[in-house]
Amino acid sequence: HAKRGVCVLACLASALPTAGSLLSPTSRAFAARATPFSRRCAPRALCSAAADRKKVVFLGTPSVAARSLELLLEASRAGRGGGFDVAAVVSQPDARTGRKKLLTPSPVSAMAEAQGVRVLKPPNAKEVGFLAEIEEIAPDLCITAAYGCFLPRRFLEIGKCGTLNIHPSLLPLYRGAAPLQRCLEAGDEVGGVSVLFTVLKMDAGPILRQVRRPLATEEQAPELLLELFETGTELLVDALPSVWDGTYKEVLEEQDGALATSAAKVSVEEAALDFSVIGAAAAHNRVRAFSPWPGTWTAISIGSAEPVRAKLLQTRVIDGLLEARTRSLAHSNGGLRIVCADGSVLEVLRLTMPGKKPVGASAFWNGLNGRSVEWVGGS
Repeated sequence: HAKRGVCVLACLASALPTAGSLLSPTSRAFAARATPFSRRCAPRALCSAAADRKKVVFLGTPSVAARSLELLLEASRAGRGGGFDVAAVVSQPDARTGRKKLLTPSPVSAMAEAQGVRVLKPPNAKEVGFLAEIEEIAPDLCITAAYGCFLPRRFLEIGKCGTLNIHPSLLPLYRGAAPLQRCLEAGDEVGGVSVLFTVLKMDAGPILRQVRRPLATEEQAPELLLELFETGTELLVDALPSVWDGTYKEVLEEQDGALATSAAKVSVEEAALDFSVIGAAAAHNRVRAFSPWPGTWTAISIGSAEPVRAKLLQTRVIDGLLEARTRSLAHSNGGLRIVCADGSVLEVLRLTMPGKKPVGASAFWNGLNGRSVEWVGGS
């Protein structure tokens, strides 16, 4: 018992986090504003400290998750987070992509393979063989970032310290598949990222770390999502020593389910913008939220030609401007002005026509050669 006590004390001393950050100044600033929670609770039994490096299994699929994996591997090599190794990476199976439909690994799989990390690609996380492999690895902790598959109870019981998830919203707001998209679509003035323990109920586990990110009106989903996953990964790494020694329970907070909102998966049908029923602010927020997929489009008619879909890539709202109803587009100050049915004005800065490359509004206007252009929609 005396030897065990000495070992535990030595481990606690070695678990102190090291200084420095692997992120950009912007991401570090957001991470620095994270404040501890005061309420106490524990999702699982305490994970006792140990003298050896901890084993982590990472689960993720898209490019933002690949960036999280990259940061975790850098932190591991630098000895941050109390000392840990990424023992394996789990991602969704290779999928056929592009015009040639070539079988392509996910960005996370590609990152892991390039770094020489073992990769598992089960069709789903409930597969018996996959669960047996994870049990054989015996990780101390699992970390998920946009993995995209439901994790069953058996999986959640494998990690000695549980499973942590990086979720790009201020939980309990926007639980679900598309948190940032729904936040931008709603025009929220503040977003953020949460690091939470995973439970069976989607995104409902207790929160370990959380940071707010004030929003302007111009951020688009791809860039902001990457920033939030970077920030969330940094928060997680900084919290790992407390996970290993069990002191995380001092800052853990249960979510208030009464305040929860949902973030349903975005559908292709939501890409259509009908200016007879949607105002400029709502249209602009959809353009921000649904970039790059499914994107947003509206039907326009050039001259006497049949209507075609114009994909709107970048827009802004002309605040305080209300104009008489018209379906004709006008060119002003480098933008295409669309007057919505309520009189509000949306200015299109960049767009794509069918079969063409993205162009600025002025280039599009010059290409009309004097032809008129109108938006089409409604009755």
